[in-house]
Amino acid sequence: MTEEDVAFIRSLIADHPGDSRRKLSRRLCRAWNWVQRNGELRDMVCRSLMLELDRAGHIELPPKKFTPHNPLAVRKRPEPCEIDQTPISGRLSRLPQFEFQQVRRGPLERLFNSLVEHYHYLGYCQPVGEHLKYLVMACERPIACFSWSSPPRHIGSRDRVIGWTARQRRDNLYFLAYNSRFLILPWVSVPHLASHLLSKVVRRISSDWQQVYGHPLYFLETFVDTERFRGTCYQAANWIYLGLTTGRGKNDHTMKPNRSLKAVWGYPLTRRFREKLCQQSFPQ
Repeated sequence: MTEEDVAFIRSLIADHPGDSRRKLSRRLCRAWNWVQRNGELRDMVCRSLMLELDRAGHIELPPKKFTPHNPLAVRKRPEPCEIDQTPISGRLSRLPQFEFQQVRRGPLERLFNSLVEHYHYLGYCQPVGEHLKYLVMACERPIACFSWSSPPRHIGSRDRVIGWTARQRRDNLYFLAYNSRFLILPWVSVPHLASHLLSKVVRRISSDWQQVYGHPLYFLETFVDTERFRGTCYQAANWIYLGLTTGRGKNDHTMKPNRSLKAVWGYPLTRRFREKLCQQSFPQ
């Protein structure tokens, strides 16, 4: 922020004395063309910036008119749902055709959240940043769930495979997606189903991401807990083993392992993924 930026915000507030904090934030976003890649205003980020400037004494915001309810601040755990648990088994070739439904912001999102909460060993956790959720249906019955979200900022084994610089990673990380949850419901027992579904979802996820967020994906990644699983389904679906995490977590300051090691698996969505992910958006 420069003095000119702060002066502009002061002028904006003075020119619209009756505006709420929210309206002022949206005006500033439009004035600076501060938008997300899908065209939506960066309203929440802008409001946070203006609040920090107000607290530091650089600007004076109008009094807060009301505090809206924020369901994300204290989030309720998804409730259990009534669902047919009749066993599904047999050969993969004899099952009906699968239907992938992208359910984020749709009527089936609550069902997705409930299934992951009550049948995935990690439970449900609201994805952060850009994300999509898929229900896989067979004869109108859910059999599996996928969630994909924005990737962790730094994964050593992944970054070495891509070969990007810190600046390139910061500019282009949004071209990656992280498979944060993969669940096959416990009453479904079909050999090779997991790798088959993985191979199906990777064919469509980039175009779905493009439709929702306005940009494609070039690389997918996931973690597999080595104390629980071997990652066989990812290997069978042609994912590439990249290495192990350090076991320290993203906010560690001790430099000592404090959790189980995770195997990192990656899947390039284009042969030119290195070229695309290492492109420089701005000069050094």
